[in-house]
Amino acid sequence: MSNSRTRRARKLRLVDSQIEDELVNRALRVGFATKNQQHVDQHFGSCASIAIYLVMPHETHLHEVVAFETANQDGNEDKLAVRIEALEGCAALYCQAIGASAIAQLKKKGVQPLKVTPNMPITAQLQQLRHELRESPAFWMLHALEAEKDASRFDDMEAEGWVE
Repeated sequence: MSNSRTRRARKLRLVDSQIEDELVNRALRVGFATKNQQHVDQHFGSCASIAIYLVMPHETHLHEVVAFETANQDGNEDKLAVRIEALEGCAALYCQAIGASAIAQLKKKGVQPLKVTPNMPITAQLQQLRHELRESPAFWMLHALEAEKDASRFDDMEAEGWVE
């Protein structure tokens, strides 16, 4: 009996202790469905990889790239679970196309799915995100930033010497 469930093929995580310590808790984590790590050029359900960036108002950093086994756009939802899992902690996913079921599953996990024009350069989208963070953040950005602040408040209290 064969298992039709799609698996993650590779995961590359860029580790820089300064970036990890200073940015991970203050940055938006945003994913891009991509084949070449240059463009948003994939349907979420069958994307070859997801590039995850840490985005702040004045800087961005590639955080990790998760590659997947080949998947067809065939209506088989088994392939979605591994892709959704890869977006853990992300505020948004940019993709060329996405199905209704995937949208619902991402929203349930707190990930805002966003469709962009075909072959949108990731760098252009990152630049737009930084501008939006500085000038007038979208509701999903404000919500994600507030959730991150709430999650880290206990760490802040502990650093200040609070005890139970």
